[in-house]
Amino acid sequence: MTDTFDIQLIESCKKGDRVAQKVVYDRLASRMFPVCIRYVGDRSVAEDILQEGFITLFTRIGTYKGEGSFEGWARRIFVTTALMHLRKKDALRMSDDLEAARGLKTDTTTQMENIGYKELMDMVMSLPTGFRTIFNMYAVEGYSHKEIAEILGISEVTSRTQFSRARAVLQKKIKERENV
Repeated sequence: MTDTFDIQLIESCKKGDRVAQKVVYDRLASRMFPVCIRYVGDRSVAEDILQEGFITLFTRIGTYKGEGSFEGWARRIFVTTALMHLRKKDALRMSDDLEAARGLKTDTTTQMENIGYKELMDMVMSLPTGFRTIFNMYAVEGYSHKEIAEILGISEVTSRTQFSRARAVLQKKIKERENV
């Protein structure tokens, strides 16, 4: 395995070993919390999603076949848990976000040399929910527009448009920051 989880630890979790589950929790929580918060934008909601994600992870750990990294497999669970939360709250309604971005154009010449990761993530967090979700799935998680469309029940064109508009909003924020 290429990550910090050995086969024995995972097998112990599959058998319901609480000590092994605690080890997995301790190793994953600090890595998965940022994933949760990137999608929902609220710390307390992200904490709830983190807990729901671990419940799902330990309930479904028996389905992990040992193919690919365990952390990557787990990450998909946390992304899916966050997306299910957004879906329940009807937060993925795209039409509201489209109105907010009318007239924005993507400027590919924006320089990002003087912006730090935390500041950029704060800007991503300030995006409308639909934009933030698509941006995270495509730019951060590496999903294709086809996969995003299937997961969210939207068209590939909508996914591409949302991503493009999210980039435009971020570029506008970066440009405004540079002009301050």
